[in-house]
Amino acid sequence: MSRSERLLDLIQILRRHRRPVSGQALAAEIGVSIRTLYRDIATLQGQGAGIEGEPGVGYVLRPGFMLPPLMFTEDEIEAIALGLRWVGKRADQRLGSAARNAVAKIGAVLPDDLRRDMENSALLVGPGARLQEGTADLSIIRGAIRKERKLKIAYRTEGGKVTERVIWPYALAFFDQVRVVAGWCELRGDYRHFRVDRIERLQESDERSPRRRLDMLREWRAREGINIDA
Repeated sequence: MSRSERLLDLIQILRRHRRPVSGQALAAEIGVSIRTLYRDIATLQGQGAGIEGEPGVGYVLRPGFMLPPLMFTEDEIEAIALGLRWVGKRADQRLGSAARNAVAKIGAVLPDDLRRDMENSALLVGPGARLQEGTADLSIIRGAIRKERKLKIAYRTEGGKVTERVIWPYALAFFDQVRVVAGWCELRGDYRHFRVDRIERLQESDERSPRRRLDMLREWRAREGINIDA
């Protein structure tokens, strides 16, 4: 492994941790001596990386540090291109436009050879099944999730009955044929999934969700047997 690759690996390891990591643990994961680890950290700090900490305390990467764009591997470039192409074709119009803008921004800062690899990637997104779109604005749902706000919705069940719901949304899932918002339903007093194409009206509330989005997401993932709300 070259020194530049080792420095990149060190940054990537630190990005995975939100709390300080000991120098010994970092050195063991990278496969270098503790002395080499300290030198590498000093090098990265000298290049502007926001690494905070000291020997005996541990190290953490300050939020907001951006990796140089030159560090993408060919596999990473293909993964980025494929993922953004999928979003461009399968997500809603606003998110699809954002994906296409992201491709342009990434391509603008990549070296010529990597930019050509991304533009000419042979990994394509094929046509999917007919999407059940409905009239709900996904940007409102995404905004409520980000801001941890309640959503007021009029939801039509499979049998055609429309009920008024207040939900605390924490995730939005994209399937081939449907999009599904996951949230805590005040009417049911439990976690529920709602097909977006069955949401006839929705409005973001000024009220914040009583629980944090990540807490609900973790709890939901730990549970079993959660059914699609019908």
